[in-house]
Amino acid sequence: MRVGIDGLILSDPLTGIGHYTLELARHLALNNRSDEYLLISTRPLSASINSLAEKPANLAIRRATVNPFTRHWWSIGLPRFIRKNRIELFHGTNFEVPLRQLCPTVLTIHDLSAFLHSETQLEKVVDRMRRRLPLMAHAATLIVTPSAAVRDEVQEHLSIPSDKIMVVKEAARDLFKRLDAEQINGTRNRLGIEGDFLLCVGTLEPRKNLLTLVRAFEEVLHKTGGALNLVLAGRSGWLMQDFTDYLSHSSARNRIILTGYVSDQDLCALYSSCLAFVYPSIYEGFGLPPLEAMACGAPVIASRVPSIGEVVGSVALRVDPLSTEELAGAIVALRDDPGLRAQLSAAGKSRAKEFSWDRTARAMREIYQEAMERFP
Repeated sequence: MRVGIDGLILSDPLTGIGHYTLELARHLALNNRSDEYLLISTRPLSASINSLAEKPANLAIRRATVNPFTRHWWSIGLPRFIRKNRIELFHGTNFEVPLRQLCPTVLTIHDLSAFLHSETQLEKVVDRMRRRLPLMAHAATLIVTPSAAVRDEVQEHLSIPSDKIMVVKEAARDLFKRLDAEQINGTRNRLGIEGDFLLCVGTLEPRKNLLTLVRAFEEVLHKTGGALNLVLAGRSGWLMQDFTDYLSHSSARNRIILTGYVSDQDLCALYSSCLAFVYPSIYEGFGLPPLEAMACGAPVIASRVPSIGEVVGSVALRVDPLSTEELAGAIVALRDDPGLRAQLSAAGKSRAKEFSWDRTARAMREIYQEAMERFP
C-alpha cells in the first residue's frame, strides 16, 4: 500500500498533533515494511528534520511545490499530487482531507473544541473549522478519534454514522521515562527550578485552564504555606491576556516559573522530578501530557472530563476543573502524603505501559485496509 500522510503540521515546532503525525508515520513504516509512506508538505519540515534523521527506508518526505493554481492545496494541489504520485490512501492527521475523493481517505478528528468550547479558540480558527470540518468528515472514507468521548461528540454534532468512526488511542513516546539525578539536575539548574514544584505542560491557551490552576496554587500557599513552586512549560498561545494580567499581580508570582517551549529531554527531567503533574484542562480530545508524566513516574492530578478519564483511568486524582477549592485540596493531599504519591507513581507507570505507538500503528493499518475495502 502506498500511503500519503499530511505532513504540514511538521513544519511547526512539534506539539501534540505534530508528535502524533510523526510517531504514527514512523511506527506504521516500521511495522509494515512492504508499504510505502509519504509525509507530504508544501513547506519544509525544518522543525522536525532531526527527529526524522534515522527514519525507516519506506518512510519518505515529499515536498510538494505549488504555483498560483495548485497553492489551493486541499481543493487542487493535493488531489493533483495524489494522482501524480499514485497515492492509494491518504490520511489527514490534522482535521483535513481533500474533498475530491481520488482514493480512500482517513481523517483524524482530535477534538471538537471549535464546536464545544469556541470561546477558547481564535475566531478565525473557529470559523474555518465550523465551515470545513463537517465537509471533511462527510467526505472521508473513515474517521479516527483518539477517545470514545470524541467519537460520541463527532457522531452527535457532525451527524456521522457510528460505523464510520473508529477509536484509536495515542501513546507516550518511548523516550518518556524517569531520568537519573544528573540529567534532572542539569535541566533544573538551567531553568532555575529549586525545591519541590508542581508541573503543568502544554501550550498556554484558555482550554488549559491555567487561571484556575494559579488561583488554586495561591490558595495552597495562603492556607498552608511551604516552599512549593509551580512550573508552566509550553509555548505562548492565544487569548491569554487575562491570564497574563492576573499573573503579573498574583501573590504567588515569585513562585511561578514559565519555561516557554522545552526540549523533550528537558520535559523528561521535569516530569521525572516534579512533586506532582497537574492537568486542569476544561476540555481535551485525549491528553498526552498526563500519559507522558505517568510514564516518567509523576503522580497526576487531572480534570474530571471524559476523555482524560480514558487516559488516566483510576490512577490519578480527578478534580472538577472549574473548582479552585477541589484542585487546591488535591494539591495539598499529594504534597502532604508521600505514600499516596508513591502509590500513584507506581500505578501510573503501569497504566502508561498499556498504551504504545506500535499498538496504535497496528490498529491504524487495519483501518487503512478497511477504508480500501469500503471505497467505491
